[in-house]
Amino acid sequence: MNRQPHSNSREIIVANAIQQVVSELRLVDVADYIAFIRLESLACIADIVDSAAELYFMPGTIRLGHGGEAHVGWTAYPSIVLDLELRPRGATVYFQLTLTAEHASVEVNYVAFDDASPDPDDNTAFLERTLEDARIRKTAPLRLAG
Repeated sequence: MNRQPHSNSREIIVANAIQQVVSELRLVDVADYIAFIRLESLACIADIVDSAAELYFMPGTIRLGHGGEAHVGWTAYPSIVLDLELRPRGATVYFQLTLTAEHASVEVNYVAFDDASPDPDDNTAFLERTLEDARIRKTAPLRLAG
C-alpha cells in the first residue's frame, strides 16, 4: 500500500493517543500473543485489544483489524505486529502496532475521513481533535459536604 502524504505527522498523533493502550497490551505475555497468532485465535487477540482500549477510549474506538504477525527466531527477540483500527467519530485509521522487548512503534497505512477537507493539514488537526474527543476522561472525585 502506498503511504499517504502526512503519514509521519499522523503516526505521531496516533502513537501519542494510544500510548496508554500500548502499555496495557504489553502486560500480556509475549507467549500468549505468539500462541494466539500461530493458532489463528484472532478472537482472543481482539478481546485483549478491546480490554486494553476500554480503559481509555469510548467503545469501538480501537479494535483489531485483519490480524497480526509473530516474528520469532532463535537469535533475536520476538516482535508482535498487530493490525489495528482507530475509529473515532469522522475518521478511520488503519495502522500496525509493533511490540518488541524494548519499544513499540506505529505505522499508519491509511486514514479515511468521512468528510475530508481539501487541506491535508486540516484533516490532520481534525484527527487529533477527534481522537481526543474519543477518550474516556476521568472525572474529579466527588466531595461531600460534611
